[in-house]
Amino acid sequence: MAPSLRDLQLTAVSGDRRPETVAAANDFPDLEDVRLLDSYEEEEREKMESIEEGMKRIQVRVTGMTCAACSNSVESALTGIHGVVRASVALLQNKADVVFDPNFVKDEDIKNAIEDAGFEAEILLDSNISQIKSQKTLVGQFRIGGMTCAACVNSVEGILRNLPGVKRAVVALATSLGEVEYDPNVISKDEIVNAIEDAGFEGALVQSNAQDKILLGVIGLSNEMDANILNDILRNLKGVRQFEFDKTLPQIEVLFDPEVISSRSIVDAIEKGSNGKFKINVQNPYTARSSNGIDESSNMLWLFTSSLILSFPLFLIGVVCPHIPFMYSLLLMRCGPFLMSDWLKWALVSIIQFVIGKRFYVAAGRALRNRSTNMDVLVALGTSASYFYSVYALLYGAFTGFWSPIYFETSAMLITFVLLGKYLEILAKGKTSDAIKKLVELAPAKALLLVKDAGGKFVEERVIDSLLIHPGDTLKVLPGSKIPADGVVTWGSSYVDESMVTGESEPISKEVNSLVIGGTMNFHGVLHIQATKVGSNTVLSQIISLVETAQMSKAPIQKFADFVASIFVPTVVCMALITFLGWYVSGELGAYPEEWRPENSNSFVFALMFSISVVVIACPCALGLATPTAIMVATGVGANNGVLIKGGDALERAQKVKYLLFDKTGTLTQGKPTVTAVKTFNGMERGDFLTLVASAEASSEHPLARALVDYAQHFHFFNDPSAVKDAQNHKTESTFSGWLLDVMDFSALPGRGVQCSINGKTVLVGNRKLLNEKEITIPTEAENFLVGLEESAKTAILVAFDNNVIGAIGLADPLKREAAIVVESLTNMGVKPVMVTGDNWRTARAVANEVGIDDVRAEVMPSGKVDVIRSFQKNKSVVAMVGDGINDSPALAAADVGIAIGAGTDVAIEAADYVLMRNNLEDVIVAIDLSRKTFSRIRWNYVFAMAYNIIAIPVAAGVFFPILRLKLPPWVAGACMALSSCLLVWLPTALLFHHWHAAVLPTIQLPTCHCSSLNGCGR
Repeated sequence: MAPSLRDLQLTAVSGDRRPETVAAANDFPDLEDVRLLDSYEEEEREKMESIEEGMKRIQVRVTGMTCAACSNSVESALTGIHGVVRASVALLQNKADVVFDPNFVKDEDIKNAIEDAGFEAEILLDSNISQIKSQKTLVGQFRIGGMTCAACVNSVEGILRNLPGVKRAVVALATSLGEVEYDPNVISKDEIVNAIEDAGFEGALVQSNAQDKILLGVIGLSNEMDANILNDILRNLKGVRQFEFDKTLPQIEVLFDPEVISSRSIVDAIEKGSNGKFKINVQNPYTARSSNGIDESSNMLWLFTSSLILSFPLFLIGVVCPHIPFMYSLLLMRCGPFLMSDWLKWALVSIIQFVIGKRFYVAAGRALRNRSTNMDVLVALGTSASYFYSVYALLYGAFTGFWSPIYFETSAMLITFVLLGKYLEILAKGKTSDAIKKLVELAPAKALLLVKDAGGKFVEERVIDSLLIHPGDTLKVLPGSKIPADGVVTWGSSYVDESMVTGESEPISKEVNSLVIGGTMNFHGVLHIQATKVGSNTVLSQIISLVETAQMSKAPIQKFADFVASIFVPTVVCMALITFLGWYVSGELGAYPEEWRPENSNSFVFALMFSISVVVIACPCALGLATPTAIMVATGVGANNGVLIKGGDALERAQKVKYLLFDKTGTLTQGKPTVTAVKTFNGMERGDFLTLVASAEASSEHPLARALVDYAQHFHFFNDPSAVKDAQNHKTESTFSGWLLDVMDFSALPGRGVQCSINGKTVLVGNRKLLNEKEITIPTEAENFLVGLEESAKTAILVAFDNNVIGAIGLADPLKREAAIVVESLTNMGVKPVMVTGDNWRTARAVANEVGIDDVRAEVMPSGKVDVIRSFQKNKSVVAMVGDGINDSPALAAADVGIAIGAGTDVAIEAADYVLMRNNLEDVIVAIDLSRKTFSRIRWNYVFAMAYNIIAIPVAAGVFFPILRLKLPPWVAGACMALSSCLLVWLPTALLFHHWHAAVLPTIQLPTCHCSSLNGCGR
C-alpha cells in the first residue's frame, strides 16, 4: 500500500540490506503485501549475490571515442580483464561503467587497459559510485590502554565479540591494539570505543579500512612556500592517507579514512593551520564533470577555429586572387621549382593536416593497433590520400614537367568540416544531459550550520559548504532558501515545495518531526532541521545516480548498431577501393569520354577523387548515435516529469506492453482506508467493542489496523466520528496508555488477520478464512452484513472473542480520481488492464466495475501474483505490473516491466524498472507513451542513418555521374558527413525535449459525502 510522501523513508541500494516487511503486513485478506522470503525472490537474490557480492563499481572518463566502434573496442578491452564482471561504455557521455572484483583487479588496472586500447582514461571522483554490494563489514584498529596481562586481553576480547554487529575481535597485549571487524550499519566506532571504556580501559580508534575521497579547491596559494605549508598540514592530519596536489587549477584530491577524520575536519584544519590564508571550496563531482565537458567543447572550438582561419587563405588563393591581377601575378611567381601559390598551399595545409589534424591520426592509430576501425580511420585515410597525392603531383611535375591538378584545399576543407561537426556534436551531447544538470542545480551550494556548545545550546551560526554536512548536524533553513540535506524538522513550521523532486505540485506543511528532502524549497517559516542523510544517501543524489545509470545502459536494439559499426568501416574502405579500381580501369580502357575528366587530369586522379569522396561521406557515427541520444533524452524528460527509468532495456520493453496488472490497494485506491460501518452481534457496547478491537490491532503497523485504532481512539475520547478522517495523519502511540487493554501473545497471520489474548481469552480480528481455520461459526446475521459490505466495494473485518463472533467492521478505501480515465486510456492504447488483489471476489468485482476493468484476479495470495504474471507471459506477451514499490517486490521483479507508483522519496526500489515519484496513475500513461515515442524516434534515426549511407555512398562513388553528371567533391562529401551526425544528435533532443509533453488526462470529479453518522459512506 502506498504510504504518503511524508511518511516514506529512503531505502539504500547497498549492502545486504533488503526491503523490510512488518510482521502484521498481511493481517487482512485485501492486503497487497508480499513476504520478501517468498521463494521466487530468494532465488533471484541468491543469483545476484553470487554474482556481485563484494564487487566494486567505478566510472571512468574515456577520452578519444568517436563512434560505436570505439566504444565497442573499449568494452572489449575491459571485459577481457580477469576479474571484471561487467563493463558498459557510453559513447555520448564518454564514460565507462565497470563492475569488478577488487581482489583481482585494481582501479589502475582498469585505467591502464583503456589506455592500452589507445584512449585516455581518468577515474571519476564521484561519491555516488561505490560498491554494488556495499562492504558488509569494516576492519578497525583500536588503541586499548590499561591492559596488563592476558586476563585483560581475554576480558576485552570477550566484551568486543559480544557486541551486536561485531564479527571478529582480536586484541594484542604487546602493541595495545585491538582489531575489530564490524558492521557499520549495526554498530558505530564510537559505540565500540564506549564499550572498551565501560570495561575499564582506555579506547580510541587508530584507523579503519574505510576510505573516502574529497576534491578541494584552494584559494590563496601564491607561491611554493604556500604549497609546502599545505602539504605539511595534510601530512600531519591523522586519518589522511594520501593527497595529490594540482598546482595549475589549484585543487587537491584527498584520500582519507572517514572513520577517523571527517571531510569538514579536513577543511577546518587547512583553514586554521594556514591562519585563514587558505579558503577551501569543496568541488562537486558533477560540477567537475561538467567543467570537463566545457573544456572539451572549448578545445574542439579552438581546433575548428584554427583550421578555419588557416583554410580561409586557401579559399582566397583559389577563388578570389585569380580575379585580382596584382595578387594573381604574385601567386604565379616561381620560387624554386614550384609556384608561390603551391608553396603557400603546402605550408598552410601541412599545419592543418599534421598539427590540427593530429587527433585523427592518433585516434586512427589506436583503433588499428587494437584491430578495430572507426570514423577517424576514414577521415585520416581520406585526407591523407588527398594531401599525399598533391605532394606527389608537385614532385612529379618538378621532375617531369607534367603538372597535374593538386587538391590541398580538399584535405583542409575536409578537416575543417569534420571538426565543425565534432564541435556541434559535443554541444548537442551537452543538451542531452540537461536533465542531470537541472537536478544537480537543485542542491544549494551552502548551508547554515547551528553550532552547539557543551551544554547543547546553539551559540553560533556558521555558513558551510553543503557537501560538508554530516548526519546529525542541525541546520537553519530561512524562508525562500533551499533545504540542504534530507532530515527531520526539530523546530519551527513552514510549507515546503517538493515538486522539483517528487512532482507533487501542492506545497506540503512541515512541522516538528516532519521529514524534509534536500533540494526542496522552504516557503514561509524558519526551520531547524537535523540532517539524517547526506552525500550520496540523499534522495536527490539517488535520483541523479538512477538517471545516470539509465543513461549509461544500452537498449537491446543497440546490438544491431554495434554489429553494423563493427563491419562498417572495412566495408566502406572496400567500396572506396572498388570505386577507385572501377573508374581507373574504365578510364584506362576508354570506357568513358575524356571530357568527363577535369582539365590536365588523368584517369588516376579522376578515380582517386571519387574514392576519397566515398571514404569521407560514409558516416558510422550516425548509426552509433541513433539509440544512445534518444535514450539519454528520454530518461532526462522522464526525470523532469517524475518518471525515473532504470535503463534502456526497460524503456524498450515498455513500448511492447500488452497486459498491465494493477495492484488494488494503494494503486487503484488511495491507500487511506476509513471505517464506514460498525456492528455488534452480542449486545456489547460499541465503545467496549472498539476498545477491544483497537487493543488487538495496536501492535500492527498495517494501514487498516491504524484506521481501526484511529477510529476507536476518537470514539473513545470524543465520541465524534467526524474527526476520524482528521486522525489519519496523526500517530496514536502516545495516547495508547490508559484506555487500551493489556494484550498477550500477539501474532500476525499473513493474509488472514491478527490473533492475541486479552484477559486470558482469545481475540481474532480478520477475514472469513481466519475464522474458518479456527472452526468458528459465522452467524447468518454477520454473513449477510459482510455480503452487503463487499458488494458495495468495502472491506469487511470480523471480530471473534472467546470463539464467538461478536461484531464486524466495514472499511472503505476510496478510488483515485483518475483511475477510471487511466484504465480507459490504456484500453485505447491497446493495453489490456488487469486487477490482481488479495481481497474477496465481491469487493474486487465492485472496484473493477467502478474503474472499468473486465479481467479481475481476486483472493490471490502474495506469492500467487508471480504465478498470475507468468500465466500471461506464456504466450510471449509483455506484461507490466503496477505496484506500490514496497510490498510487491516479487511481482514487480517477475513482470517484464515493473512500475513502482507513489514511491515518493523511496527511489531506490530494486525490483522496479520504472519508479513513478508521484502517487498518480496518470504517470503510468506518461511512462508507456514516453517509451513508445522514444523508440519511434530511434527507428526513424536508424532509417535516417541507413538511408543517408545507402544514398550518399553511391552518389559519392559517381554511380549517377554518367547520367546526371552529379559529382560530389571530397570537401562537400565531408560536409555532408559532419552534418548527418549533428542532425542525428540534435533531432531527438529537439523532438523529445521541446515537443514532447506529459500526457494530461481529465480527472473524474467524485461527489463529496457529508455524512456524519458512523455508517457514513466514507467518501
